[in-house]
Amino acid sequence: MIQTLANISTTATYTCGDLDLSFSGMIPNVVHVVVLIIKIAVPILLIIFGMMDLAKAVMAQKEDEIKKGQQTFIKRLIAAIIVFFIITIVQMVIGFLAGDEDSVASCFDCFVNNNNCDLDSAGSDEGSF
Repeated sequence: MIQTLANISTTATYTCGDLDLSFSGMIPNVVHVVVLIIKIAVPILLIIFGMMDLAKAVMAQKEDEIKKGQQTFIKRLIAAIIVFFIITIVQMVIGFLAGDEDSVASCFDCFVNNNNCDLDSAGSDEGSF
C-alpha cells in the first residue's frame, strides 16, 4: 500500500485501452488504496470490536451477558469474513473478465486491482502502478 501511495502521479493521464476513456493518474490510485483499506481494516476492526464485546460480557460474569457477547462476536466475525471475501471475489472476477483485452472491464480492473492501466507518458516522468 505504501508503494502504491508513493507511485501516485498527479500529472499523468491513464487510459483504458482503446476506449478513449482517460482520467487523472491520482483517481485509480486513490480508489485502489480505499479498496485496500476496506479489505484490510474493516475485518480487523470488526474482530477487535467483537472481542471487546466478548470481554465486557466475561467481565460482567453473567451467563446471559456471556452468551449475548458470544453471539455478537460470532456475528461480527462472520461480517468480517464476508467483507473480506466479497472484495476478494470481486477483484478476482474483474481481473478474470478484464484479461488483456481493451474493454470496460479493463477500466474496472485499473481501479480495483491496479492492473491494465496504460500511462500516457506526456507530462510525467513517473512509472505506472
